[in-house]
Amino acid sequence: MSGNNKLETISNLFEGKEIRSVWDAEKEEYFFSVVDVIKVLTDSKNPNDYWYRLKKRMTDEEKSEISTKCRQLKLKSKDGKSYATDTLDTQGILRLIESVPSSKAEPFKLWLAQMGKERIDEVFDPEIAINRAIDYYRNKGYSDKWIEARLKGILDRKKLTDIWKENGIKGNYEYALLTNDIYKTWSGMKASEYKTYKNIRKESLRDNMTDVEVAFTDLGEIATRELAKKHKPQGLKANRKIAKAGGEVAKTARDDLEQKLGESVISSNNQLDYQYLDDNKKLESKNNTKK
Repeated sequence: MSGNNKLETISNLFEGKEIRSVWDAEKEEYFFSVVDVIKVLTDSKNPNDYWYRLKKRMTDEEKSEISTKCRQLKLKSKDGKSYATDTLDTQGILRLIESVPSSKAEPFKLWLAQMGKERIDEVFDPEIAINRAIDYYRNKGYSDKWIEARLKGILDRKKLTDIWKENGIKGNYEYALLTNDIYKTWSGMKASEYKTYKNIRKESLRDNMTDVEVAFTDLGEIATRELAKKHKPQGLKANRKIAKAGGEVAKTARDDLEQKLGESVISSNNQLDYQYLDDNKKLESKNNTKK
C-alpha cells in the first residue's frame, strides 16, 4: 500500500508549518517546541517574548498545568546549532493551544471540543469507538481478517489484565513489568527493545508485527492468563514468575517452529509508510503492503 509519508503527531495539525520536535526514548513521548507553536498560532515576530508574556497572563491553574509539563530540551535552530528550548508533550501542547488568545487557535479549540464530544458519545454507545478503530485500520490498508484478529487480541489482552488486577497488580508500571517478562522470555527483547529493533516509536508494536509474531505474543499472554487463573499468584513477585512461565510456553513453540524453518521468526520489518532516519523527526517515505 502506498500511503502518505507524514509522521502522525500533533505537527500534522499545523498544515505543514515547521514544529520542531524531539523524541524522548525513555518516556516514549514526543516533545514539541512551544515557541514554534506560538509562532504558527499568532504570527508573532518574537514568539519567545509572546511566550514570556503569555505565561504572566495565565491563571494559576494554567501555569501549574503547563509549567509542570514544560521541559527544556535541545532543538536545532536555523543557524544549525542546538539550543535549550521550552518544549511540551502532546497533552501540554493541546493545553497551551487552549490558553492562546488568538483567532488562529479557534479551529484547534473547536477540534478539541469535537474530540471531547466524540469520546462522550462513545461512553453512551461503545460501538462508535469500535467502528472508529475498524475505519482507522481499513484506512491504513489492513485487511478485515487482520482487523478481526487484532480486535480479538485486544479482548484477550483485557482478560489477562483483569486477572492481573484480581491478583493484586496495580498501576501501569507493574503491568508493563509483567508484559516485558512475557516478551523478554519468548522473544529475547523487552517491548521497548522490540520497538527499537523494528524502528518504531509511539506506534503500536503489535500493529507492526508479522502474523507469526502476533501469534507467539498472544500465546504467551493466553498461557500467562490460564496459569494465573490456575495458581492465583498474589503480588508482583509471584505474578512475574507466572508471566515468565507463560512466556516460556511461547518460547518453546517458537524454538520448535524455528528449528523446522531453519530461520528466525523475529522480523525487523514494520508496517510504516515512513521511516526514521535519525534522532530528530526526519522521515523518508516508503511503500509497504499490509496483509
